[in-house]
Amino acid sequence: MFIESNLPNNRKRGWIEVVSGSMFSGKTEELIRRLRRAEIARQKVEIFKPGIDVRYSATEVVSHDEKSIRSTAIDNSATILLLSGNVDVIGIDEAQFFDLGLIDVCNKLADMGIRVIVAGLDMDFRGQPFGPMPGLMACAEYVTKVHAICMRCGNLAHFSHRFSNLEKLVVLGEKDVYEPLCRECYYDVFRPNL
Repeated sequence: MFIESNLPNNRKRGWIEVVSGSMFSGKTEELIRRLRRAEIARQKVEIFKPGIDVRYSATEVVSHDEKSIRSTAIDNSATILLLSGNVDVIGIDEAQFFDLGLIDVCNKLADMGIRVIVAGLDMDFRGQPFGPMPGLMACAEYVTKVHAICMRCGNLAHFSHRFSNLEKLVVLGEKDVYEPLCRECYYDVFRPNL
């Protein structure tokens, strides 16, 4: 059990920040903004993304509005620990695609004095909690929920509606595959008989 009072007073303390929301809500843009500020402050920054996400670039995290920052694509969360030597800040994009071990990895990094900034979808296309995101949000010191605009009515959206009937959980795509919807419009489309 981790008890803060057991930490030496001179130990650098880290923390976890989570940026969550639906598709097109600005999660990656906010992640990049925070990481750029850390770089401006001359902090050593490392950024990771899942290897399966090659929509825009294999070597960069790229937001929908085309902001980008260099990154390392990896296949599992344990690799982050191996590649995180001598850093001040770790950025992780598309966290929902990582294994559940990401929760422990982020906690270990924070315990080592590293600021960990994680961005990811909080819910899948069915409106269910997605991958390690619920666990990360529970143990994070700071959680920011960002919203898109509903493509049907213009209200705040927090659901990622998938146009296709594919039941596969992970389907990478853009505006041709997903649209952000508010609660009312999501249930009108996804569950019309309610």
